[in-house]
Amino acid sequence: MTRRGLLPTLAAPLVAAAQTVNRDYSGKTPIRYPEPDVVSLDPRFDKVKIGNTTIQRLASGFLWAEGPAWHGGGKYLVWSDIPNDKQYRWIEDDGHVSVIHQPAGYSNGNTFDYQGRQISCEHGNRRVLRYELDGTTSVLADKFEGKPFNAPNDAVVHPDGGIWFTDPGYGSLGNYEGHVGELLLKEAVYRIDPTTKKIEKVTDEIFKPNGLCFSPDYKKLYIADTGASHYPKAPRNIKVWDVADSKSLKSGKEFCSMGGGLADGIRADINGNIYAAAGWVGAGYDGVQIFAPDGKKIGQIHLPEICANVCFGGTRRNRLFMCGSQSMYAVYLETRGAHIC
Repeated sequence: MTRRGLLPTLAAPLVAAAQTVNRDYSGKTPIRYPEPDVVSLDPRFDKVKIGNTTIQRLASGFLWAEGPAWHGGGKYLVWSDIPNDKQYRWIEDDGHVSVIHQPAGYSNGNTFDYQGRQISCEHGNRRVLRYELDGTTSVLADKFEGKPFNAPNDAVVHPDGGIWFTDPGYGSLGNYEGHVGELLLKEAVYRIDPTTKKIEKVTDEIFKPNGLCFSPDYKKLYIADTGASHYPKAPRNIKVWDVADSKSLKSGKEFCSMGGGLADGIRADINGNIYAAAGWVGAGYDGVQIFAPDGKKIGQIHLPEICANVCFGGTRRNRLFMCGSQSMYAVYLETRGAHIC
């Protein structure tokens, strides 16, 4: 047995699900291995958890960190600080953090397309924007059937070039993360066709669609529903649909329940496990919750803050980046992200 496998095995009887309290994330006070805040709840996650690595805080000082996206060619991570109307970049080589875009349209979710161009969902301008390689920008979506979007939230790119995004409207409900404005459209999920540029609604069978991700084979689309924030009857869950012809959705159903909290941003690994940024409950819940393809929760990553979003990145795409409320965290896992960012 390797050292990576031996450490969690020996320590398993001593590891409790309770979150480590008064933890120093600065690195000045080392954490004893195995990492106590990466918790396995199922043998399937034992293969993912690494015994001799730790959760690291890469940066802090934000108000609401969101929308992490990894640029494989540049080897850097981008994310938004929505209330401060900034986007930040962390460079893998030396850990340098700097502002990459300001103002940033009170952007929330970010991603990159297969040409390496950054795509951002802007709360403040109620649109989906692309940063071109020559430094200009292109508006990809700002209206549907003549009405402005509510406030696009998160986006993913399909290999065919289609861009899928959610529009729950949070950025238009107050001035802290955008601008107060009337929601003129039913909360929904949309697809931008890469050839015609036409925008199609793919589903509105969800209260407030938030984070979204494809399965590794792009045959399923998972979407977190955070509608319980405003609709008393809304479930606290992640839903899943079958993707038909790479362009539409069918057979939507519940994938998993989030219990008393909410899932926000989500990502898949190469084995089809879903990593859900989770929060609004407290210690022992807030952080990342991991679900197997059958919907069973198999692991947790405890953080001292609510987690808003996640993405895989790093040179080998085996590092999970996690947006805490005011910080950016990362942890290595024995898996890889299913997609490019």
